[in-house]
Amino acid sequence: MNNPKPQEWRAEDLSQGYIADYKPLNFVDGEGVRNSLYVSGCPFQCEGCYNEATWNFRFGTPYTPELEERIMADMALSYVQGLTLLGGEPFLNTGTVLPLVKRIKSELPDKDIWSWTGYTWDELMLETPDKLELLAHIDILVDGRFDLSKKNLLLQFRGSSNQRIIDVQKSLKAGEVVIWEKLNDGDQVVEQFHKEKLI
Repeated sequence: MNNPKPQEWRAEDLSQGYIADYKPLNFVDGEGVRNSLYVSGCPFQCEGCYNEATWNFRFGTPYTPELEERIMADMALSYVQGLTLLGGEPFLNTGTVLPLVKRIKSELPDKDIWSWTGYTWDELMLETPDKLELLAHIDILVDGRFDLSKKNLLLQFRGSSNQRIIDVQKSLKAGEVVIWEKLNDGDQVVEQFHKEKLI
């Protein structure tokens, strides 16, 4: 994997405005029914990444106004809880995703925004204004590079144990990382199950 210096990677220099995929109405990319936007381009290039094709900033198709209208229509469905940003690296595609999440927060304020990122929280705190602006509009962040040596299939919504599910708004208010209160990793469930069986 690659480790950038603060503000070394900039969306305006790297992003091509491409997306790898858009998947509406799924249940795997966060809590509840979600619409997932997979952006293209990721220089972290973690070993064992499940989505290597999205490392290329020109993979897939250009993001279009027509797609944005489709996303907004899908988001307006009553049973959809929110939008999830994945990739690729959303924080290096702020020109694409920032206007979208701002529009969602304005027009559909009851919906939540989740995002995955290769950046850690501490790294984001030292990053460019566009990345910090995007962070300010996100509700839940899964942070950190995927680390193959720490891979754990029992973890909730993430692939390796170094990654965290962060409540962004509480963390910004507290000035420190606050973990999502609904965290419920599979290994904890398994441990609890074994304890109950022993009684």
